[in-house]
Amino acid sequence: MKRMLLLVCITILSLTTTAKPRFRVLALYENGGHHVAYSKAAKEWLNHLAADSGFAIDYIQNTDSIDDAYLRRYQLFIQLDYAPYAWKEKAVKAFEKYITEGRGGWIGFHHATLLGEFDGYPIWEWFHQFMGDIRWKDYIADFAVGEVHVEDSKHPVMRGVPATFSVKTEEWYTYDKSPRPNVHVIANVDESSYIPASEKKMGDHPVIWTNLRYKARNIYIFMGHSPDLFENTAYQTIFRNAISWASKK
Repeated sequence: MKRMLLLVCITILSLTTTAKPRFRVLALYENGGHHVAYSKAAKEWLNHLAADSGFAIDYIQNTDSIDDAYLRRYQLFIQLDYAPYAWKEKAVKAFEKYITEGRGGWIGFHHATLLGEFDGYPIWEWFHQFMGDIRWKDYIADFAVGEVHVEDSKHPVMRGVPATFSVKTEEWYTYDKSPRPNVHVIANVDESSYIPASEKKMGDHPVIWTNLRYKARNIYIFMGHSPDLFENTAYQTIFRNAISWASKK
């Protein structure tokens, strides 16, 4: 009897560990600079979520391996604090096709809107349009608390998220203009709520949006500098919902 129970347990364990993942995720993250702490916390959180939710996730620290064949393996691409410049040319072309043809979903965080001429690289014009025709302008270098307001509470990514929530450590980028005319805004930050107060303001300041002009499900979430975001229930809910939503065609 004991032997039979042992065999049953081994069989169940084998089926559990070899089950095919529901979908596969590729996460591109920065391997240097001051966002490393966020990336480290994000990886730990994502690994737990993947194990609990039955999806697989792979990580890369540069774009060297990205091409059409490589991306074909993944239903979701997470750009985890990785800037849109200095990508390999084959990666640029493969990524553009992935998004325009809806081959998979995309979630971008924080550094994905560092759009302009940086480190000797020209602006990536396609990505510039993808993010709503904006250019990076400035940021709050010494950080500020900010109050985020949900505009589209019916969007699946906002399910279970309070109408207003606080983010305690963020740089709050400003851009040359609001992306609102070119994207669907899901949430904004109230610049009058900054603590400490800052003169670096945009007026209309979206921080979560999706570009409906592209076939792929896509969402940009500005907040993504500090690891303490993974202590924020609203942020975790948004991240979790975004994965669920963007991974579906």
